[in-house]
This record gives sequence, structure tokens and C-alpha cells, in this order.
Amino acid sequence: MCATCGCSGPAAAVTIPGTAEHQHEHVHNHHDHLADSTNRTVLLEERVLSQNDHLAEHNRAWLREHDVLAVNVMSSPGSGKTTLLVRTISDLSARVDVPAISVIEGDQETTVDAERVRATGCPVVQINTGSGCHLDAEMVDAALHRLDPVTGSTVIVENVGNLVCPALFDLGEAARVVIMSVTEGADKPIKYPHMFRTADAVILNKIDLLPYVDFDVDAFTDHLSHVLPDPVVLPVSATRGDGMDAWYAWLDKQR
Repeated sequence: MCATCGCSGPAAAVTIPGTAEHQHEHVHNHHDHLADSTNRTVLLEERVLSQNDHLAEHNRAWLREHDVLAVNVMSSPGSGKTTLLVRTISDLSARVDVPAISVIEGDQETTVDAERVRATGCPVVQINTGSGCHLDAEMVDAALHRLDPVTGSTVIVENVGNLVCPALFDLGEAARVVIMSVTEGADKPIKYPHMFRTADAVILNKIDLLPYVDFDVDAFTDHLSHVLPDPVVLPVSATRGDGMDAWYAWLDKQR
């Protein structure tokens, strides 16, 4: 059981969807069992995060050496992460001046989202975490070596849908993006401050639904400014295409 968040389960499996063998590469994580005492639990949490940070620096060095930009995309379930990624890949693949994109897909079970990404022709590796609620640096290390991204390319990591634990784990990424949809509450930034506080950009998705839902954009922006000074907010509709050029410009700027 994870000392930081309480998740438990078998070792994560890294898979390349669509391959004949559909082989799984099991990643043994370093989560310890929760301690009986508070003091020991804190020590275990510190050790887990310290070990993860060490592996994240290894990933960061590898990515720099290969001139690969890694972007960690996080959100709650249903915010439209995969829809946004599919639209991004489809739009940018037609542009000759845009670096190649590949994807690391994180989910507890299934390869459903990875198959959607693979249908665009984009290289993708699936990480299934079992009952685990986040990706960690060791899982991403294994996925990067299976994915083998080309020099000068961009890797987008779609993290497990969760507004808590993914924020705690550095994966070695260069930038973090939090996606939130207008179908969620405008108070999410103050309810889950650590997630939004770690974001380099916040995408407000599904703005095409604003006429039909009770979502106060001004209140959302105000709440966000309380946890993230001078936030970068990108309002988009991944299904309709509104605001996507601003997202692409931000992504290009990260290089």
C-alpha cells in the first residue's frame, strides 16, 4: 500500500497497444506498507517521494540528453484529456514545423484511451496501474524506454484521472498542465490547491457547454489566482476546436 496516498495493487504494467504479443512489462514500485504509527508513516512517505524524485531526475537527464520535451497532463476523470490529446495530435501532425508527438497513457485498467491515440497514427505506450491512482517516475522510465521517442520530439504523459496524488509525483517532466472542464465545479482550485499550484498552465475545457451548465468562469479564475499567482488559463473546446491554437502556441513555447 502506498504510504503517500493509500493506493495498493499489483505492479504497474507497461504495454504497447496493438502489438501481436501485447506483452506487459511489469514495473516494481517502491511503495511500502502503511505503518501502524504516524511517525513511521511520515518517514515512509518521505522515503517514497525521495526515491521517486531521484528517479525523476534520472528521467529528466535522459529527456534532456535526447532533446525530448515531456509534458505531464493531469485532471480528474472525464475532463476531456484524451479528446484534447487526439485533437492535438491530429491538428499538429499536419504541420511540417511541429516536432513529432508520442504519448504515455496512464489508466488503472484497459487500453481504451491508448487505442484512441494509436488510431491517429501516434506512437503510444500504455501504463496500467491496477488500483494505483497515479503514475510515478519509475513507471515513466520503463515507458520511455519502450516508447523510444525520437530526438527533438514531444512526449505527452496523460496521467491517471485524479486531482490529488498525481500532483505529488515528479515524473521528470519539463512542464505540467492541469485540465479542468466546465462540467466541474468552479471551486476546484481551492478544494485541490496542490494540483493547481504545481501547474504551468491550466486548460479550461468544454467551453462550448457554458450556455448549458452552471459554471462561473470569473469565480474559477479568482479561485485559481488564490493558489497560483498569474496563472496561465487556456479556455478551449477540444471537440469544437475553440482556443486550440493558443494551446498549441503554449506547447510550442515550452521548447
